[in-house]
Amino acid sequence: MASVSLGENLGIREEVIKKACSVSMKTHKSAGKQLYVAEKIRNSHELVFSFPGSWSLSDWFIGSSFGEVKVDLELFPSLKYIGLNQIATVNGAFLNRFNAILDNTQFKKEVETAVTDRKQVQVVFTGHSLGGPIAILAAIWFLEEYIRPDPKKMAPLCVTFGSPLVGDRIMSHALRRENWSRYFVNFVMRYDIVPRMSLTPLSSVEQQLRQVLNFFKARSQENVVEPSDFFVTVMRNALSVVSHAACKIMGNTNLLLETLSNFVELSPYRPLGTYVFCTGNEKLVVIRNPDAVLQLLFYTSQLSSEGDLPAVARRSLIDHLSYKDELEECLKMQSVTFLDDHHLEALPLSDDASATAESNMALKDLGLSARARLCLRAAGQLEKQKKSNQQAIDKKMEDIKNGLGKLQGYKDKCKHKVGYYDAFKISEDKEDFEANVNRLQLAGIWDEIIEMLKRNELPDEFEGRKAWIDMEPSNRTAALLSP
Repeated sequence: MASVSLGENLGIREEVIKKACSVSMKTHKSAGKQLYVAEKIRNSHELVFSFPGSWSLSDWFIGSSFGEVKVDLELFPSLKYIGLNQIATVNGAFLNRFNAILDNTQFKKEVETAVTDRKQVQVVFTGHSLGGPIAILAAIWFLEEYIRPDPKKMAPLCVTFGSPLVGDRIMSHALRRENWSRYFVNFVMRYDIVPRMSLTPLSSVEQQLRQVLNFFKARSQENVVEPSDFFVTVMRNALSVVSHAACKIMGNTNLLLETLSNFVELSPYRPLGTYVFCTGNEKLVVIRNPDAVLQLLFYTSQLSSEGDLPAVARRSLIDHLSYKDELEECLKMQSVTFLDDHHLEALPLSDDASATAESNMALKDLGLSARARLCLRAAGQLEKQKKSNQQAIDKKMEDIKNGLGKLQGYKDKCKHKVGYYDAFKISEDKEDFEANVNRLQLAGIWDEIIEMLKRNELPDEFEGRKAWIDMEPSNRTAALLSP
């Protein structure tokens, strides 16, 4: 664990963070009045696009249960799992809201002007609450529209505050594969209920959610709402999600786990990008591992005792409105703890002298139990194992290249005989037999890679590694290995 300045850690000027928070909170107050607000940061080259939230239930979810829909690959061509041919899903209501903004010609015009500005303007997308998902989708659209065709262009930033989860694991996977995950930073207050809401089927808490939205709309602690039942429902569903995820992280192969998941509908939504947790005591904890972030979303909101429920449930609403004041204090104190993967796997299971006093205090302030720390450890160890698996596969790359070269030579030689496929079937010569053995060995390596992809045993970045992409066209490889 390391304590450094927040700006250094995130690669974002702290002035940008302050401005993004200020503008997003101000824009959120004008919900329903405008689609977005664009503001230039004084004496800088950043242009901030801020998106307001909404108090309308239909803007939070549509359909039933979790309201997820497949993304449009024409709009977001990168949001897929290439190796498994799977398309990412997102919250349909959030996507509809973003599409309405994208249909606004003025928005596209302002973005285009910023991109073509000779002063190298950096576009910053931001939003508080429901504005967060719109900012995330806008940033992904920008990356697809401008950065994918020309990586030399200035990449955008996306900074959210109290944002609900937007998409599934495939969306997070795709952003990490494209090396875009670093452009997304999400601030979350320790008890804020909104970032956890996507882990419960909102259709089951429709009436309670309506009351919560009315509370946020009034922005007054005097506006009476009893959030205990809502808080308990959200956290109970969150527990199901993180428990299932933790079992997978720890390699639990119990068939009962999969059987139960077929009967209990679990949220498809997962975190993406970097998360900055505000402890509530002027400390910040930064974490990038999506599996660890998911665990923290549950464990940081735990009760010390049942008697704390009314107060914590109430605070889960108040925290959602407190980002500006909390961040100002945190940036003054500069008490920042960064949990990298190698820090996670060495995380002490209790208050321990092996961690720095400052880091230990930050973890205590988040209320992390031994079980929570064990889950974080497992997330760090899993990522380490994935990298180890990748290294093992990398060592076989030269064997694959040599094997494919030999098969190609054999195929060329067979053109003067009975043909490539027929030679395999007949196998008259030793050369035919050896070629077939070579083919089977190569097929076995590819099968191993595909199985590891299916079991999520390789880093998300693996699919985007140029060495593997350029090694051999997939259609030619298939032709060589499948006579």
